[in-house]
This record gives sequence, C-alpha cells and structure tokens, in this order.
Amino acid sequence: MHSMADQAPEPRPEPGAESSLPPSRPPRGPGADLIESFLVTILLVLFGTTFVVQAFKIPSESMEPTLLVGDHLLVNKFIFQGSGAWYEKLLPYRKIRRGDVVVFKFPYDDHVDYVKRVIGLPGDHIHMGGRKVYVNGTLLSEPYAVYDSSAYDPLGGFPPRDESTVAEQLRPEWADQIMNYVKHGELNVPPNHYFVMGDNRDSSSDSRYWGFVDRSAIIGSPALIYWSVDANAGDYSDRSLAGALRGIGQVLAHISTKTRWHRMLRLVN
Repeated sequence: MHSMADQAPEPRPEPGAESSLPPSRPPRGPGADLIESFLVTILLVLFGTTFVVQAFKIPSESMEPTLLVGDHLLVNKFIFQGSGAWYEKLLPYRKIRRGDVVVFKFPYDDHVDYVKRVIGLPGDHIHMGGRKVYVNGTLLSEPYAVYDSSAYDPLGGFPPRDESTVAEQLRPEWADQIMNYVKHGELNVPPNHYFVMGDNRDSSSDSRYWGFVDRSAIIGSPALIYWSVDANAGDYSDRSLAGALRGIGQVLAHISTKTRWHRMLRLVN
C-alpha cells in the first residue's frame, strides 16, 4: 500500500499541448441580445393577436351610440367557444349569447372586419314589424337600439314576403337564398349561424341586407375602448396604405384636440 507521498506526481502538460477542457463560449454582443428580445416580442405579439386580443377601430355609424366612429377597441378573442379548436376544452370560453357585440369577417368582398350585435342564435325564429324585433314570438327588449323617426324603412318589415319586393335593397347572393329560410313569416336561423344587427338600425348594413354570420367568421367581442378620436366615416373611407398613413398623420397632428378623453378605457356592452 502506497502513501500519498509515494504516488508519482501527475505529468504536467507541456507548453503548447492541447487542453482536454472544452473551449469557453465567446461573450454575446449587445446585438445578439437585441435580436433575441425582438424575436421574443414578435412571438408574444403574434400569440396575443392570435389567441387573446386584437386592435380594431370603428369606421361607420352603424353601432352608435354604443360605439362611435373613431373608437379604437381591444377585441377579446379569448371568450367564445364553438370554433372547434382543441384548446377550447382547456380555457374558459363560453357560448355566444343574444345581445353580445361581436367582431367578425364580412362574408363577401375583401372580408373586412365588421362589428354588430347578435340578435338571433342558431334555431331562433325572427321577424320585425313597426321597428320592433320579435324572437321566437317574444318582443325583444333592446335598450341599446336607436331609430331615426324621420328615416324611411326600405324593407317595410322583415323578413320580406318574397325576394322580388326587396331585391334591390339586398345583397344579390342573399336575395337569391333568403326565402329558403322564411317560414310562416319568420326568418329561421340555421345551425352554426347568427343573425346580427347594428344598434343604429336605420344606418346599419347587417344581416337583414346580406345574410347570416357563420360561426367560423366570428373573431371575438370588443372589450375596451382604449382610445377614441373625433372622426367621421369619410376619414376611414380610403382603405389603401396611403389613406391609412394619411389618417394616422392627421390624428397625430391633432391628438390633443381630437381625442375623446371621456370615452377612454370605457367597457363595451
């Protein structure tokens, strides 16, 4: 048995010999940290706008007085079940209810985002007369709805008796199929579809004129007005990039005088 003193000393590496230790990593520069932070931010924004919230602005008078032209909203996408996504079982989604304000993709043209209020759920029977709405034979209480007493009702009640009487007022695709859903003077809402209307009934292009909203087209519900600017529909008529940039420039130039401060952080219902 050998003592520690009897053991031969370990050989020292000769100068210039390669070390068995792994090389140390070079220090990260500030540019790498900046790029990483930027990529993480982009991923979080993409996740948020896909699953949680989305910014939206009101370009028309169809939802007045609930929502005004120039209101900028945060749309809650983390609310409605029924899209068929796998994560619905894990998250606190709920069914769409009558009276909910919803943001959805318009069924035609360039599929711009619309905002309206849900009036008819799948399976409901709807008819209107004297500017009153009846759902399943019961008068619907609508404290949010406004009418212009001086305005002419182009439909003269709803649904129409036949498509020929209102064909000029309806979207052609809707005029061709609306009577398929009319029975005993009522419009029957098909499964997985919704009937929506604007609160400003005489200035709203809605389901009366172009048809139902498919569940798959519904994005979410406006939750909060985070900013509101004094504007009119003409300010948002130009949807081109140049028009959008011009509008942003005008708003920024008059932000202190055009902001509706009393509408800031107002909940939408």
